[in-house]
Amino acid sequence: MRGASLRQARWLPHANGVQAPPRMRDWLTSPGSLTAKLIAHSRQFRVQRLHQAAATCLPDEAAAIGLARPGRALEREVLLRCDGEPVVFAHTVVNAASTATDWPLFSALGERSLGSTLFYDPLVKRGQLEFARIRAGHPLYARANAALGGSLRERIYYARRCVYRRHQGLLLVTEVFLPSVLALAAAEPNTNTR
Repeated sequence: MRGASLRQARWLPHANGVQAPPRMRDWLTSPGSLTAKLIAHSRQFRVQRLHQAAATCLPDEAAAIGLARPGRALEREVLLRCDGEPVVFAHTVVNAASTATDWPLFSALGERSLGSTLFYDPLVKRGQLEFARIRAGHPLYARANAALGGSLRERIYYARRCVYRRHQGLLLVTEVFLPSVLALAAAEPNTNTR
């Protein structure tokens, strides 16, 4: 039974529930665009697309995107890199019933940031952030570990997720923060205009 419980995260409505260290909590609760914050704390920001394809959503994602149980979704996974270092593993799912009208740019993002489109589209409505600890055994832990060549060392990673709505389409973005993001928090923000 314990193995089954690790495959689903316990998503909480407040960051205090995950007991993240203060510096990590600052990243988890940061308002606005994570992309913009990462750009401001690095000299070079890059989205490394890992894959984007039809898939079955994870068990702890189904209800968030309007499904009664895990079903067909469009899935996108990326690493967000600052100055070459991976700092966030991001996983996005869209209910496959959503139309191209709901999310017209999703299929053509390539290595562009999803956040740069979400926060500047007046039709997008952002839901409430939820927070969780992702442990070994959860599918996102395994996927992040594979993307990083098996280099994950911590037993717990902190994550947040949020549902976005555009027309009738629901899109769920989950961001798993890697320990390397903490080095950015102490860095002098980049004030260059981009």
